[in-house]
Amino acid sequence: MGSETKVYTLAQVSEHNNSKDCWLIIGGKVFDVTKFLEDHPGGDEVLLSATGKDATDDFEDVGHSSSARAMMDEMYVGEVDSSTIPTKTKYAPPKQPQYNQDKTSEFVVKLLQFLVPLVILGVAVGIRFYTKSSA
Repeated sequence: MGSETKVYTLAQVSEHNNSKDCWLIIGGKVFDVTKFLEDHPGGDEVLLSATGKDATDDFEDVGHSSSARAMMDEMYVGEVDSSTIPTKTKYAPPKQPQYNQDKTSEFVVKLLQFLVPLVILGVAVGIRFYTKSSA
Protein backbone atom coordinates (compact mmCIF):
# COMPACT_ATOMS: atom_id res chain seq x y z
CA MET A 1 0.00 0.00 0.00
CA GLY A 2 2.51 2.69 1.17
CA SER A 3 5.70 2.95 -0.80
CA GLU A 4 8.86 2.68 1.26
CA THR A 5 11.09 5.77 1.32
CA LYS A 6 14.46 5.19 -0.32
CA VAL A 7 17.49 6.08 1.81
CA TYR A 8 20.73 7.10 0.10
CA THR A 9 24.25 7.66 1.40
CA LEU A 10 26.11 10.87 0.62
CA ALA A 11 28.41 8.83 -1.66
CA GLN A 12 25.42 7.54 -3.67
CA VAL A 13 23.98 11.04 -4.04
CA SER A 14 27.43 12.39 -5.00
CA GLU A 15 27.52 10.10 -8.05
CA HIS A 16 24.69 12.19 -9.58
CA ASN A 17 26.82 15.26 -10.19
CA ASN A 18 26.50 16.39 -13.80
CA SER A 19 24.07 18.17 -16.11
CA LYS A 20 22.60 14.86 -17.34
CA ASP A 21 22.00 13.53 -13.81
CA CYS A 22 22.03 15.96 -10.87
CA TRP A 23 20.89 15.24 -7.29
CA LEU A 24 20.98 17.55 -4.28
CA ILE A 25 20.52 17.12 -0.53
CA ILE A 26 18.37 19.77 1.14
CA GLY A 27 17.03 19.39 4.64
CA GLY A 28 17.91 15.68 4.81
CA LYS A 29 15.96 14.96 1.62
CA VAL A 30 17.34 13.97 -1.76
CA PHE A 31 16.11 15.76 -4.88
CA ASP A 32 16.72 15.00 -8.56
CA VAL A 33 17.01 18.49 -10.06
CA THR A 34 18.22 17.36 -13.51
CA LYS A 35 15.07 18.49 -15.37
CA PHE A 36 15.16 21.83 -13.54
CA LEU A 37 18.76 22.77 -14.37
CA GLU A 38 17.87 24.84 -17.45
CA ASP A 39 14.98 26.62 -15.70
CA HIS A 40 16.73 27.45 -12.42
CA PRO A 41 16.75 31.28 -12.07
CA GLY A 42 20.24 31.20 -10.55
CA GLY A 43 21.63 29.14 -13.42
CA ASP A 44 22.60 25.49 -13.60
CA GLU A 45 26.14 26.12 -12.26
CA VAL A 46 24.70 26.93 -8.83
CA LEU A 47 22.93 23.56 -8.66
CA LEU A 48 25.86 21.62 -10.11
CA SER A 49 28.27 23.15 -7.59
CA ALA A 50 26.03 22.01 -4.72
CA THR A 51 26.24 18.29 -5.59
CA GLY A 52 28.14 15.92 -3.33
CA LYS A 53 27.43 17.83 -0.14
CA ASP A 54 24.54 18.95 2.06
CA ALA A 55 23.17 21.97 0.16
CA THR A 56 20.70 23.00 2.90
CA ASP A 57 22.64 26.13 3.96
CA ASP A 58 23.12 27.23 0.35
CA PHE A 59 19.39 26.78 -0.30
CA GLU A 60 18.29 28.59 2.86
CA ASP A 61 20.76 31.48 2.48
CA VAL A 62 19.24 32.44 -0.87
CA GLY A 63 15.72 32.65 0.59
CA HIS A 64 13.68 30.59 -1.85
CA SER A 65 9.99 31.39 -2.31
CA SER A 66 7.13 29.15 -1.22
CA SER A 67 6.46 28.31 -4.89
CA ALA A 68 10.09 27.18 -5.28
CA ARG A 69 9.68 24.99 -2.20
CA ALA A 70 6.45 23.53 -3.61
CA MET A 71 8.23 22.64 -6.88
CA MET A 72 10.70 20.55 -4.87
CA ASP A 73 7.99 18.00 -4.07
CA GLU A 74 8.03 16.90 -7.72
CA MET A 75 11.81 16.35 -7.58
CA TYR A 76 11.91 14.34 -4.32
CA VAL A 77 13.58 10.92 -4.64
CA GLY A 78 14.23 9.93 -1.02
CA GLU A 79 16.05 10.63 2.23
CA VAL A 80 19.75 10.83 2.97
CA ASP A 81 21.41 8.72 5.64
CA SER A 82 22.52 11.56 7.94
CA SER A 83 25.32 9.44 9.40
CA THR A 84 27.08 9.60 6.00
CA ILE A 85 27.22 13.41 5.99
CA PRO A 86 30.35 14.79 7.69
CA THR A 87 29.62 17.00 10.68
CA LYS A 88 30.45 20.64 10.25
CA THR A 89 33.03 22.01 12.61
CA LYS A 90 32.36 25.48 13.92
CA TYR A 91 35.13 27.95 13.16
CA ALA A 92 37.06 28.95 16.27
CA PRO A 93 39.62 31.71 15.79
CA PRO A 94 43.08 30.96 17.18
CA LYS A 95 43.84 32.32 20.65
CA GLN A 96 45.80 35.54 20.42
CA PRO A 97 47.19 37.88 23.06
CA GLN A 98 45.00 40.88 23.89
CA TYR A 99 45.61 43.65 21.39
CA ASN A 100 46.60 46.89 23.07
CA GLN A 101 45.47 49.62 20.69
CA ASP A 102 47.82 52.39 21.79
CA LYS A 103 50.81 50.01 22.04
CA THR A 104 51.48 51.12 25.62
CA SER A 105 52.71 48.29 27.81
CA GLU A 106 50.61 47.37 30.85
CA PHE A 107 53.55 48.17 33.13
CA VAL A 108 53.73 51.79 31.90
CA VAL A 109 49.97 52.19 32.31
CA LYS A 110 50.10 50.92 35.91
CA LEU A 111 53.11 53.11 36.66
CA LEU A 112 51.30 56.18 35.32
CA GLN A 113 48.16 55.30 37.31
CA PHE A 114 50.35 55.38 40.43
CA LEU A 115 52.59 58.34 39.56
CA VAL A 116 50.07 60.83 38.14
CA PRO A 117 48.03 61.13 41.38
CA LEU A 118 51.32 61.29 43.33
CA VAL A 119 52.56 64.18 41.16
CA ILE A 120 49.22 66.00 41.53
CA LEU A 121 49.41 65.56 45.30
CA GLY A 122 53.01 66.81 45.31
CA VAL A 123 52.08 69.89 43.26
CA ALA A 124 49.14 70.61 45.60
CA VAL A 125 51.38 70.32 48.69
CA GLY A 126 54.03 72.50 47.01
CA ILE A 127 51.47 75.20 46.18
CA ARG A 128 50.17 75.04 49.76
CA PHE A 129 53.65 75.54 51.24
CA TYR A 130 54.55 78.20 48.64
CA THR A 131 51.38 80.24 49.37
CA LYS A 132 51.87 79.87 53.18
CA SER A 133 55.51 80.91 53.15
CA SER A 134 54.93 83.96 50.93
CA ALA A 135 52.05 85.24 53.10
